Parts: sequence; structure tokens; C-alpha cells
Amino acid sequence: MRISRRLMLGLCGAVAWRFTGHRAFAESAPAYPIGACDWSLGARQTPRAFEVAKEIGLDGVQVSFGSPGEEFDLRKPEVRQQYQEASRRTGVKIASLAMGILNSIPFASDPRTEEWVSDCIDVMAAMGQKIVLLAFFGKGDIRNQPDLQAEVIRRLKRLAPKAEKAGVILGIESMLNVDDHLKILDAVGSPAVQVYYDVANMHYAGYDIFAELRRLGRERICQVHTKEYDHLLGQGPIDFPKIRDVLQEIGYTDWLILEAATVNGRSIVDCYRENARYLRSLFHTSRESS
Repeated sequence: MRISRRLMLGLCGAVAWRFTGHRAFAESAPAYPIGACDWSLGARQTPRAFEVAKEIGLDGVQVSFGSPGEEFDLRKPEVRQQYQEASRRTGVKIASLAMGILNSIPFASDPRTEEWVSDCIDVMAAMGQKIVLLAFFGKGDIRNQPDLQAEVIRRLKRLAPKAEKAGVILGIESMLNVDDHLKILDAVGSPAVQVYYDVANMHYAGYDIFAELRRLGRERICQVHTKEYDHLLGQGPIDFPKIRDVLQEIGYTDWLILEAATVNGRSIVDCYRENARYLRSLFHTSRESS
């Protein structure tokens, strides 16, 4: 059977689309999925967070990972199944995990916490998750405490090989400045240990958040909290358009996780709907057209 030149070109075009077109279409889809911490949704460490996120219209939830024996302990296969079923049912993804428990039971000093982080690495591998936030606030704060920072480095060095093997990232969220963050990352020397950057915490600590983001760069920022205190996003002192510009400059196009950013007299759902609309209008618009 003879094939005409026009038909041959059409077939070649179809093959080209099969192998490149879908990928190009996916790459052209909007980046910056929008999620929220489960504790900010009023549903800390419970699958109910996915229902709240769906009501708001979010893309994902940052899920809490706590100490052993809690009701929704992700160490248990049946609990993991509940979370995964909630995600499938609502269409809301798990954006990352978070160990806020380390604010009250410090990673730097409590001997149990290293094992808990190791447990979390196992859970992430089982659930196909890539990022966990390690919190260093409250009792876990390590600012101006070189001995505690040195212990954090020792513990992360022991955990990093397991995290690397599992293909997951341990994200430090703290009140440290960029110099101290880089000192820890350089000392650990593993791509599995990065910074979980919270723009509000760093802004209110008095740091130049734009310079910090640039110095850390894409390869050392695992995820970002888009946050304000006592304001909705875009209505407080933090310059979110400039944050967008810097994140685009360094090549960060991943999750934006809402935290706080509520005001008195309005519900979480109402506040977060407006916050999500703001982020989508800002981050899904190119700098040239904004």
C-alpha cells in the first residue's frame, strides 16, 4: 500500500505529539500549586483537613506527623490508607509532611526525636512523599545556641544517608538567618537536608528575605510557607509581588503553602479562599504582564 506524503507527514506529527506534545502541554500548565498546613485549617493531624481544603479549593495539604501512638499516627499502615483515601476522594494532594511536634519536644536535645525523624523517612517512602518540615520554634529554637546547632548537625548527618536513599528531603524551618542555615547545610553536606522557607517568620525577624532567597537558591529551598500575621496575603507589610519575582528568578515553581494569614471576624474558609485567589492571580501571571 502506497502512503501519500500528506498522510506520512500527518502520521509523523501524531507520533511527535505522542512523545513530546503531552510533555510540552504539562510543562505549560500553571506551576505553583497552592496548599495549606493542616493546623492552619483547624484540622491538625486528621484526614478531615482534606475536606476543608476541598471546600476552600486548595490543591494540597501539609500533613502533620507527630509522636508515636496518636490517633492518626502515620506510622500505622491503616492510618496512611485513610489519608490516601481522603486525598483520592477529595482530589486534594498531600503536599508535604511537617513535624511541628519538634517545637515542644526539641530535635536538638530530646533523644527520641532522631528516631521519630527516621520513622518519618520510612513513612514518606511508603506514601510516596518527598518533603518533611522539621520545626525549630518554641522549645526547639536554636538561635544563638552553637552547642545545639552542632548537635542538630550531628543528628542530621546520621539521618541524611537514609533520607538520600529514600529520595526524601528534611526541611529545616527555624528562626535562623541565612548564614546560620547555610552553615548547617554545608556542615551536613547532603542534598537531602534543605531549608523550608517561611517568608513571614524571616520578615518579622528582620531579615532581608529577598537576599536570603537568592543566597539559598532553588537547590537549597525545599518548600515555601506563604504567610502573614493578622492580615490576609497582599494586605500586610510583606511584598508578595517581589517574593514572586525572586522565586521565579531562582527557578522555584513548586508548592506555596498557606499558613496563618487570617483576620478577626472571618472564617478560615473565607480567609483562605481569598488568600488562594490572591496567590493564583499573582503567581500564575507572568512578570511581563503584571
